[in-house]
Amino acid sequence: MDQFEIIAPCHFGLEAVLKREIIDLGYEISEVMDGRVTFIGDADAVCRMNICSRTAERFLVKLGSFKAESFEELFQGTKALPLEQFIPKNGKFWVTKAASIKSALVSVPDIQSVMKKAMVERLGEVYGIKWFEEDGASYPIRVFINKDEVTVGLDASGESLHKRGYRLLKAKAPLQENLAASLIMLTPWKKDRILVDPFCGSGTFAIEAAMMAANIAPGVGREFTSMKWDNFIPKNLWKDAREEALDEEDRHIKTDIQAYDIDADIIKAARENARLAGVDDLIHFQVRDVADLSHPGQYGFIITNPPYGERLEEKENLPALYKTIGERYRQLKNWSMYLITSYEDAQRYIGRKADKNRKIYNGMLKAYYLQYMGPKPPRR
Repeated sequence: MDQFEIIAPCHFGLEAVLKREIIDLGYEISEVMDGRVTFIGDADAVCRMNICSRTAERFLVKLGSFKAESFEELFQGTKALPLEQFIPKNGKFWVTKAASIKSALVSVPDIQSVMKKAMVERLGEVYGIKWFEEDGASYPIRVFINKDEVTVGLDASGESLHKRGYRLLKAKAPLQENLAASLIMLTPWKKDRILVDPFCGSGTFAIEAAMMAANIAPGVGREFTSMKWDNFIPKNLWKDAREEALDEEDRHIKTDIQAYDIDADIIKAARENARLAGVDDLIHFQVRDVADLSHPGQYGFIITNPPYGERLEEKENLPALYKTIGERYRQLKNWSMYLITSYEDAQRYIGRKADKNRKIYNGMLKAYYLQYMGPKPPRR
């Protein structure tokens, strides 16, 4: 089976988590850059990674890269790409998104237009036609231009991979599912350890943790653009990848995953999201104030996304809230705490400096992943 490069964009600051996930699934890394990881794979890898990855935003089959400081160079560089290896005669192709950083070419509409013309010219010459019906499968193309280096990839995912399909009911300012999964994977939490989210919102942390515990592949129940690329990805590969993922599920495990929120409607929505994800029996949901946070067990984890104070009136409540978080955490014996927040004074009011402080981007919002590490449990 032909090998090619596959590009996996991710949240800035979480490249190492995605890299580890790709290696664990058996693939060789070829490049790591800010916000994306590139690896070597084949058609089977496109199927397996889309179905199994918890941390990537999407997967792109790399068509090539070249330098372009002018639109003529962009045209010629695009025309030189081996498009016919991936796009059939009746394929629908267009530049769905372009991004330019520190480069001479900055106009996204012009970049898209020039590249489309170059693709039409290349494929027209190869297929011996002047007009494309484009009535077949979709082959959307994404382009990154960084310091005049153009990287072109076919979007094999379609809708972003954070859209698992279970979160139909959202709380205010929810974390994306792949970001929540990445943050959990940055901790030593394992399925036999306690996990509590006292600000559960849509239930994303708890649901992603439960899916990890039961080894449920996040993409096993959704569709992907490349499922129709049967010109180079045989349909049986999708069937095999899904069956492999389903065979590895274990929905009969026992967990201690708890999700609280002060709002009863939010808890109702989170419970429904967990049901849609197939993990509602693995999570204990409860209407509960963080001030009442307690647990008799040891060596547990708080993993949470507390309020940041986006509104002025909410900001006034943050010192007391974060003070309460710190107080309740100190009452738990031998626990660890991991929280993502953009509140600059969080550590001050928690009452302790974090053992590690990792800068994370939640969309365009700069946030901090504060990591308070408790002791390891004794060996059994």
